[in-house]
Amino acid sequence: MADAPPHRPRGLGPHVVGRRVVVRRVLPGRRGPSGGPAMTDLLGVCTAWGEATCVVQPETGPPVTIALADIVSGKPVPPRPSVRLRVSARDAELHVASLFGEMEAEPLGAWALRCAPPYGGRLRRRANSVLAMGDPGLPLDAALAAVRDFYAARNRPPLAQVEVGSDVDRALVAAGWEPLETGAAAYLVASVARAVRSCDAELSGPGSSRERPPPPTAPRHLDDGPRTTVELTTPDGEVVASGVAALDGDWVGLHALHVAEEHRGAGLGTALLAELLDGAASRGATTAWLHVELENVRAQALYERLGFAEHHTSRYLRDIRERAATDPA
Repeated sequence: MADAPPHRPRGLGPHVVGRRVVVRRVLPGRRGPSGGPAMTDLLGVCTAWGEATCVVQPETGPPVTIALADIVSGKPVPPRPSVRLRVSARDAELHVASLFGEMEAEPLGAWALRCAPPYGGRLRRRANSVLAMGDPGLPLDAALAAVRDFYAARNRPPLAQVEVGSDVDRALVAAGWEPLETGAAAYLVASVARAVRSCDAELSGPGSSRERPPPPTAPRHLDDGPRTTVELTTPDGEVVASGVAALDGDWVGLHALHVAEEHRGAGLGTALLAELLDGAASRGATTAWLHVELENVRAQALYERLGFAEHHTSRYLRDIRERAATDPA
């Protein structure tokens, strides 16, 4: 006689690893008020899913291992609302300064005029644009004239980073600024502790999304003040993945994440994130953030699985009169 198929509670399975779930389960050997089996609900993040058990990490206390046969029902639930999402878009974007050590910044009311030398061989828009969020403290025409003067003095085209759909976004478009075709990005945030747990579950738990085994790698850490570059290298020294973590208070920005094309699909991106986040946690980081371009759907799906949530979206605007100028990347 064939073995019975493993119990698979409806709505639950390996796909919920790293996600917040509610699980109703039987308490073996105990009776409820009506005389039937006693049951209880558990709310937390599923950190592992195996053939016979799963593990749920509640908000407080140790992780709970649950026999799949004891699960009555369950489902994924939305993440708990986070204080991180109540930070303004402007205050969140100000953490970008930690990524660029040589960035010049001047206030223009609540706006920030930013200029920096090339990074990785390219001028970066985030470091060479005015952060136009909030009140510039001047009439709009005067503020935009100050923006043009600042960048003209530094031989840069005037660019503005705005929150999509904001009053400033609409005002600049009405004033003759236009969006660039590329560069619109989501600003994602996550609890560092939760993201580390989700990375570990993604890498080691059943249902891993790896398409093939990764090459053996060892991490190499290169520190530069608040910034740490992590490289994953093969035994012969080949760098197969790299990224930067920049600490600013208890926030850490993740930047320049890259996996060699021939090694993609093997879990190295997740392994790199785990290494960056673990190092940041040891230095006191509790909130992680990163930008991901809106068209990069695959990366957004990965970050969502690892516990990141969208805080806001931004895009870049340029003065139509400066259209012919060369824009930073």
